[in-house]
Amino acid sequence: MAIRLSGRNLQGSLPHGTVDDRIRTYGPQVHIRLKPHFDAAGVTFPPRRTLFLGLKDERLLEIYAASDDTSGWRRIRTYPVLAASGNPGPKLKEGDSQVPEGVYGIESLNPNSRFHLSIRLNYPNDFDRQQARLDNRTNLGGDIMIHGDAVSIGCLAMGDPASEDLFVLAEITGIANVTVLLSPVDFRKRNYVPDESPSWVHGLYDELRARLSGLPLE
Repeated sequence: MAIRLSGRNLQGSLPHGTVDDRIRTYGPQVHIRLKPHFDAAGVTFPPRRTLFLGLKDERLLEIYAASDDTSGWRRIRTYPVLAASGNPGPKLKEGDSQVPEGVYGIESLNPNSRFHLSIRLNYPNDFDRQQARLDNRTNLGGDIMIHGDAVSIGCLAMGDPASEDLFVLAEITGIANVTVLLSPVDFRKRNYVPDESPSWVHGLYDELRARLSGLPLE
């Protein structure tokens, strides 16, 4: 399900527009909010690469960025997730209300979302589809977003200002240069394995654990 940013619908106060329209509207505000954090981290703004880390159990979304292809990740800032349904554990089917877990890209930016602004993730990705075939699962669901407001089913609801930051940052970085990690917990601090889970979840968590180990805590 899509993630709601502001709660405005298409009949509300946000007029229909393009991604460029939203960048013109929100870009200056986002620059003011984010540029000091990039300066403090020693990362160029806009960055060459950006990573969004969603931590489901902690209900946090962290931004990491790098100035070029060889620089290490630096943490830029952290936002609270205002709403996300489900529990730790992967999304397995449509209607389970779970936020997915894994390594995702950004499929598109929606400047005319019912929820102010939204970032659409490429769930189900190739890994999700492969495991579903092995499990004989169908109807994996979709429409997984990062958006504003504080209501969500299967998405991450971030509130309006945070959603504007994330939307603009994704666009000025280039969505092909943004990675989204969705993890059940912060594996840098603790471990987690669901009581009942498909066998492939262990391998997925090993990959998430390895990727998180390369991200600074501060």
